[in-house]
Amino acid sequence: MNDSSWGAPPQAGHGWPSEHEQRYGPPGGPVQGAVPTGPAYDAHAAHAPHESYAAPVAQDVPVASGPYGAYGQPFGAPAQEGVVPAQHGAARRSTAGHVIAEHGAFVPQGDAVQHTRPMPVVSEKPQEPMSDASQPPPAAPHGPEEPRQRKKKSAGRDLGAAIGVGVGLGAVVLVALFVVKAVFVGVVVAAVAVGLWELTSRLAERKGIKAPQVPLIAGGAAMVIAGYAAGPEGAWVATAFTALAVMVWRMTSPPQDYLRDVTAGLFATFYVPFLATFVSLMLTADDGPQRVLTFVLLTIVSDTGAYAVGWRFGTHKLAPRISPGKTREGLLGAIGFSMVAGVLCMTLLVDDGAWWQGLLLGAAVAISATLGDLGESMIKRDLGIKDMGALLPGHGGIMDRLDSLLPTAPVVWLLLEIFVGS
Repeated sequence: MNDSSWGAPPQAGHGWPSEHEQRYGPPGGPVQGAVPTGPAYDAHAAHAPHESYAAPVAQDVPVASGPYGAYGQPFGAPAQEGVVPAQHGAARRSTAGHVIAEHGAFVPQGDAVQHTRPMPVVSEKPQEPMSDASQPPPAAPHGPEEPRQRKKKSAGRDLGAAIGVGVGLGAVVLVALFVVKAVFVGVVVAAVAVGLWELTSRLAERKGIKAPQVPLIAGGAAMVIAGYAAGPEGAWVATAFTALAVMVWRMTSPPQDYLRDVTAGLFATFYVPFLATFVSLMLTADDGPQRVLTFVLLTIVSDTGAYAVGWRFGTHKLAPRISPGKTREGLLGAIGFSMVAGVLCMTLLVDDGAWWQGLLLGAAVAISATLGDLGESMIKRDLGIKDMGALLPGHGGIMDRLDSLLPTAPVVWLLLEIFVGS
């Protein structure tokens, strides 16, 4: 077929059979394989045995038309009454005498000749409704909601034991401070010795760092005593000899990790006894006990104000990676409480003090105490411990109480020297 024959009417002998051939067959007899039609074959089809069909014929049962017309009828044909689908593989006969072949192919008999196509087999088994997964399951019945208990904040320590130990330490400090100054120096030396032992022991346990304990404790005691007896010059000389003793003492061990151990020893020298020496320097003034008491009171008030305000109103973390419990509101509380206490201490305890000096002193103490607490927290986090020791119930170790006092001592000493002199 060439391009000119596309869409043209079929010619005789070409393409589709003519209308005469469709009705009476081609000349010379029916085409092999074609379905015989016409009145001459209707009677024969009516009396032919079942073997002449492709499948047995089912009985007529009236049914309604489906979505594709009547069951078994061609696409687009109107629904015919009395046509019913038979079993799969069986032929069906309509009331008009037409044969419904296998798979629903409609083969009209007589003059109604139409080209047909097979229809899909429709299952008569009812389908179960599918569950909708998007719908949540029905909620289980429940009774009345239980009242929610308000979550209570906890200090994380034995508050009663902490208060008892704090009161006991305060009494010892006051008695030693106002009875004999030398006794108080002894208290400072004992605190420094225990603090050095705790720090070096934790370094050895957690990091394997072996800072020399003997020269550190002996040199630390000498530094505190020299500061009280000889002033700043004596403290500096004692500090230098302590550092030299640490280096020499470590030479008695193998050289492996020498630099690491000596560095840790020098750090401990300046962190504990050197900062504590400023307490003994404050004590040398005429009103030394009052100055030391101002230093201790302001530090305690700062910690108390930070705890009280932070526990009640704290919502914004100050340094969550270092100390998650500290808040910015707590820092503001520490500054406010310390400034009020500073005014009282400078006007009532320190000779020739002024109220505005108390404001500056209190703010500086709050900041230095907070930084000292954060520095101690950094050390403990690096070591993977919560407390430096367990000597003081409710507090931990001595170093856990000296963390804010040690860095505050040089700040208070310097400001008092500037404000009122020595």
